[in-house]
Amino acid sequence: MRVPVLLCVLLCVSEAPGPVSGAGADKSCTDLRQFYTGKGFTLMEVPQTEISGEHLRMCPQGPTCCTTTMEENLAGLSSRETEGLIREAGRSLQSAFNALHRSFDTYFTELHGRSERSLQEVLSPLGPLYSQNTRLYADLYTDLRQYYRGSALNLDETLTEFWSQLLERTFKISAPTDVTLSDDYLECVAKQQETLRPFGDVPRDMKAKLIRAFVTARSFVQGLIISGEVVRKVSQVHLSPECTKALMKLVYCPHCRGTASLKPCSNYCSNVMKGCLANQADLDPEWQNLIDTMIQVASSFSTEPSLDVVLSSIPARIYEAVHFLQENLDKFTDKVYQTCGNPGELGTGSPSVHEQRKKSSSLTASEYKPSPTAGLRLEMQVSDLSSKLREMRQYWIQLPVALCSKLAAGGANQEKCWNGVTKARYLPEVMGDGLANQINNPEVELDITKPDMTIRQQIMQLKIMSNRLKNAMEGNDVDFQDASDDISGSGSGMCFGVQCHRNRAFDYSPDATRARGAATFQTRLCGLLLLLPLVSLLLQR
Repeated sequence: MRVPVLLCVLLCVSEAPGPVSGAGADKSCTDLRQFYTGKGFTLMEVPQTEISGEHLRMCPQGPTCCTTTMEENLAGLSSRETEGLIREAGRSLQSAFNALHRSFDTYFTELHGRSERSLQEVLSPLGPLYSQNTRLYADLYTDLRQYYRGSALNLDETLTEFWSQLLERTFKISAPTDVTLSDDYLECVAKQQETLRPFGDVPRDMKAKLIRAFVTARSFVQGLIISGEVVRKVSQVHLSPECTKALMKLVYCPHCRGTASLKPCSNYCSNVMKGCLANQADLDPEWQNLIDTMIQVASSFSTEPSLDVVLSSIPARIYEAVHFLQENLDKFTDKVYQTCGNPGELGTGSPSVHEQRKKSSSLTASEYKPSPTAGLRLEMQVSDLSSKLREMRQYWIQLPVALCSKLAAGGANQEKCWNGVTKARYLPEVMGDGLANQINNPEVELDITKPDMTIRQQIMQLKIMSNRLKNAMEGNDVDFQDASDDISGSGSGMCFGVQCHRNRAFDYSPDATRARGAATFQTRLCGLLLLLPLVSLLLQR
C-alpha cells in the first residue's frame, strides 16, 4: 500500500502551484513582497518563492512571483499612476495659463485704471463741461471695464450713447441760463451727431480703435481661460481597459518576472503611450491653431495704434472732441435750429463756458501720450506672452514623450531594456500620433472608429475659440454671452465679481432649456384644447 500512497502524493505535488522545478525552484519573492506592500497592498496569498505563470493574463507567462490577484491589483495601480501623471502635467499647464491670464489682466487693468485717473488732469481745462459731467465719463470707463470682463454690452452702441449724451449736455451747458431746453429738444440735438459731426472725426476714429483694442483684449483673455479648461477636462479622461493592460505589461510585469531593475525600452514605451493617448493627440491640430492665433492676437497689441496708446489717450480724445465742438458751436447751433427749431433767443451762450473756451484753446491731445516706459512694458508683455504660448504649442503630442522620460530607459540602454517580453531591444516601429495612426499598434488594441466623445467636444471648443479670436483681430465684436455654454458648462466664463449678473441675459443651461421646452409644449397644448370647442361649434353649423 505504500507505493500507491507515494504516487498520489507525487501527483498532488506536481499539479499544485508551487515552487518551479529545476534550478530556479528556490528563487525567493522577497523583493517583490517588499515592493508590493510598499505600494499599499497586503501580503495575503503572495507566494514566498516563484510559481508557474500559466495563470497570468497581462504579463508574459513563465516563472513569476505574481498571482492573478496581484496582476490585477498592479494593473489598476499602473493605470491610476499614469492618470495621475497626466493630471499632474495638465495642472502644470493650467497653472501656466493662469499665470499668463493674471499677468495680462493685471497689465490691462492697470492701463485702464491709469487712463481713468488721468481724466481730471486732461479734462479739467474744459471747466463745467468736465465738472458737470464727471459721472458720464466715469460710466464710460465702467462700461469699458465690464465689457472687458465679459459683460453682454454692445460696445458700438455704448460708445454711440456716450457721445450722444455728451452732445446733449455740452449743448445744454452752452445755452444761456434763461433758456430751457426740453428733453425732446435735446434728443433732437443728439440725433444730429451722425450727420453734423459736432465732435469732428474723433467719435468715429476713437470708436474703431477702442472696439479693436477691447475686443482683442477680451478675446485673448477668453482664449487663455478656455485653453486651460480644455486641458483640465482632457486631463481627467480615464484610460481604457486595453490601455490598463498595456501599462501593466510596460511598468510592473518586470517586477513579476523578477527583473525589477529593468526599465522599458523607449520605443516600447512610446507605442504604449501613443496608444493610450491617441485621442488626446487628436487635439494637436486645433490646439496648435488656437495657440498660433493667440500669439497673433498678442502681437496685435503692439501694432499701431498700440493697446497702451489707445487706452491712455481716451481722455485726450474726449478733450479734442469737446474742444472741436466749442470752436464750432455757432455753426453747429445754426444747423440744429434748422432741423430742431429755435428754442428761444440763445444769445451769446453761457459766459463761463465761453471764458473756458478761450483758456483751453491752446491745449492739444499730443500732450497726453503714454510715457516711453509704458511702451516698453507693453513690448515686454507681448514678448513674454508669445514665448510662453509657443512653449505650450506641441503639448499634446509631446505628452507621451514626457511620460516616457519618467519611465523608460535612456538612449544608451536600448539593447538592455524591457521590451515587453524579456531583456532585449524593442523591434517594432514607433506609431505616429493620433487615433488613426494606431491601427497597427502592437501594444494597445484600439477601435479607431470610436473616438472619445469628451475629447471630440473639446476639439470643437478649440475650433470655436480660434474663430472668435480671428474675428476679434478683424475688429468684429465677439459675443461671449453664451461662452460658458460653448465650453460645456465649465464655468470658466469671463465674468469677475459683481459684473457676473450682467454677463447673461438668458439661461442656456440644459435644465433651463428643458423647462422652457416643457412650458412651450404645455402652452401649445392648452391652446389646442381651447380651440377644440370652437372647431366643434363651427362643424355643427
